[in-house]
Amino acid sequence: MGLKVKPELRDLEVYRPGKPIEEVKREFGLEEVVKLASNENSFGPSPKAIEALGRAASQINRYPDGGCYYLRRRLSEKLGVGEDRLIFGNGSDELIVMAMRALADEGDEVLTAAPSFLIYRIAAKAEGIGIKEVPLKAYKYDLEAMASEIGPRTRLIFISNPNNPTGTYVSKGEVEAFLDSVPGDCAVFFDEAYFEYAYREGGDYPDSLRYQGRGNVITSRTFSKIHGLAGLRIGYGVSSPEVIELMNKVREPFNVNSLAQVAALAALDDESYVGWVREMTEAGKSQLYRGLEELGIGYVPSAANFVLIELGPRAKAICDELLRAGVVVRYMGAWGLPGHARVTVGKREENEAFLRALEAARRRVGACGGI
Repeated sequence: MGLKVKPELRDLEVYRPGKPIEEVKREFGLEEVVKLASNENSFGPSPKAIEALGRAASQINRYPDGGCYYLRRRLSEKLGVGEDRLIFGNGSDELIVMAMRALADEGDEVLTAAPSFLIYRIAAKAEGIGIKEVPLKAYKYDLEAMASEIGPRTRLIFISNPNNPTGTYVSKGEVEAFLDSVPGDCAVFFDEAYFEYAYREGGDYPDSLRYQGRGNVITSRTFSKIHGLAGLRIGYGVSSPEVIELMNKVREPFNVNSLAQVAALAALDDESYVGWVREMTEAGKSQLYRGLEELGIGYVPSAANFVLIELGPRAKAICDELLRAGVVVRYMGAWGLPGHARVTVGKREENEAFLRALEAARRRVGACGGI
């Protein structure tokens, strides 16, 4: 190519989403497909969000509110934080990129764990920022090891809690000890996309909003997961007014579309629906755990709405067989876990279809060489 290309982009891996359901149907001649690959809320959005979308659809000829005025005001009340401590993004992904652009520069470094959310690595490389990844310990962030890796160039630390793709989390005690080791000129970004699945009053999963007084903590959450608005792409961040102001300076105008704002506002107050989704997800996880145990397949207990399963050296072949059978899961080779797959917790009948297909796929792959 004759165009000049940023050197950081030459060897940068591209995030590759799974195939759309309709394309899987077409490619394999299937009538039905069960998609359990993207950690989506299988139960759909709140009915209140759907109703709000219907009322708002006729106004999409107008640009969206660039400041998310109504959602900002309601979320401020709900979380008990000032409106100047909130920022909204096109999903959590955009907030991650904004934090890097605002707080790190060429020659600086971000610190995280591996395997974890791929966007940390992709965004850092795209911005020309160094990245240091500390291996997980027993599928979990090793905060003690990460603390020892903080250096003079470290400007931003990403903690996915619960972690994607393992579903594990770091506890209150671990987080508080870690924060005590972080210098004030280094920001700690808690990516809490699965917060509502993991948090229990009185439990040991930490709510990072409690640490906002330190001044160098950023919390991001999303409406894509338990609220079921993944297709609308909206998330929010909480930090000090100073950090939020810096992130706003690199935020694109009108970055959150009007329908996303309306749906998020409606979904935010539908607490009964969120509770129901959480209960159904817990029941689905238990169903998957029992089925996997009956098949003799190992798994990592999860605090989120997905389960990391251990399939061995033929994991890719098994995932391919599942795809041909119309069950889409995520093979974990790109995450550095080539013997694993990640499966989203679905509805009861979807989980049953996955377990049946998994048993059949293992037999077929075994007949072709074993695992």
